Amino acid sequence: MTARLVLLGPPGAGKGTQAARLADELGIPAISTGDIFRANIKGGTELGKKVQAITASGALVPDELTNDLVRDRLAQDDAAEGFLLDGYPRNVAQVAALDEILGDRPLDLAVEITADPTVVVERLLKRAEIEGREDDTEDVIRHRLDVYAEQTAPISAVYGERGLLVQVDGIGDVDDVTARLLTAIGTAAR
Repeated sequence: MTARLVLLGPPGAGKGTQAARLADELGIPAISTGDIFRANIKGGTELGKKVQAITASGALVPDELTNDLVRDRLAQDDAAEGFLLDGYPRNVAQVAALDEILGDRPLDLAVEITADPTVVVERLLKRAEIEGREDDTEDVIRHRLDVYAEQTAPISAVYGERGLLVQVDGIGDVDDVTARLLTAIGTAAR
């Protein structure tokens, strides 16, 4: 199956886990801006230094920088027949940028993973403990959820108005959530 998908949802909703599973099932690359940023931070690149300073405060990376990164990644050969974007777009301006990047081959579907904020905070605190993520303190997590609600959640309305949005409950067993997502994608693709 070829698909041009966006995966939405608050931090800690399971997007990264589900993106990898969906990409494998659908045979398309999962493109995570967060993973690309973290790799640059770990590698000590100039981009990584900029991103680390921004994310350590709980803020989001500026649109221009993120848009350029996505434009470059979607131009690579493995994304020609489809992709799953995880963590992009994060706001309405990035939706417009993605539309411009995609040109005459528009997005097929936006899939939103929903999750209770209390569960999300618990998940992220546990992940921070296991992985040693400095950017996942409780204050920063709550700030990121506020930023998500303010900036990112409105893009659901944009995709909903276009008839491209499906929502899937992200709480529960990982396999069950994957099954719900695949069903939603398959149903929407018909």
